[in-house]
Amino acid sequence: MWSLIFKSAIGALVVLLIALLSRSKSFYIAGLVPLFPTFALIAHVIVQQAQGSEALQKTALFGLWSLIPYAVYLLLVYFLATKMPLWACLSLATLAWCVAA
Repeated sequence: MWSLIFKSAIGALVVLLIALLSRSKSFYIAGLVPLFPTFALIAHVIVQQAQGSEALQKTALFGLWSLIPYAVYLLLVYFLATKMPLWACLSLATLAWCVAA
């Protein structure tokens, strides 16, 4: 139970950090925060403990492949951000992420 509370608290802190950074002069750093492996660290510890080192290797490899759909998402956000409304831009980029994934 405590581990779930701890993980939830980490998630809440990450969201708070993103919100605070987005209002600062260095707003672009808010986009870097989700790339810090906060949740990957938790996932990797859990996978290692539950399944072992080979499963951890497979998880890391799968994580590398997941960078491709994320790159597709970011490229679309970059190119569409000034060409359409926010929600249309993010919806289209998310749909492209789903297709790429």
